[in-house]
Amino acid sequence: MKNVIRIITMIMLALATTIGVQAQEQEKKKDSKLTTVVLHSEISCNNCKQRIEKNIPFEKGVKDLKVSLADKTVTIVFRNDKNTSEKLCEAVTKLGYKSVIIKEK
Repeated sequence: MKNVIRIITMIMLALATTIGVQAQEQEKKKDSKLTTVVLHSEISCNNCKQRIEKNIPFEKGVKDLKVSLADKTVTIVFRNDKNTSEKLCEAVTKLGYKSVIIKEK
């Protein structure tokens, strides 16, 4: 009986380890698809900032957005398999704010 319990315990530990490793691998794959782009945009007031914050998160693949009125920058973290830096720059421009890509990571 003790041997059966040991075997079952060992099998459960092996399964738990395998599931944990698979979860970590999936998380790494997701992170490798993330890209950060920084845009310089002609925003001049809080309404400009709010308009970008309201609309850009609905673009495909956008995971995070930060708008700095002081620096006149828009930082977007997105999935590069869903969107591109150029398309996101165009999306900000379509809102009425000329934008240029200044950095991409």
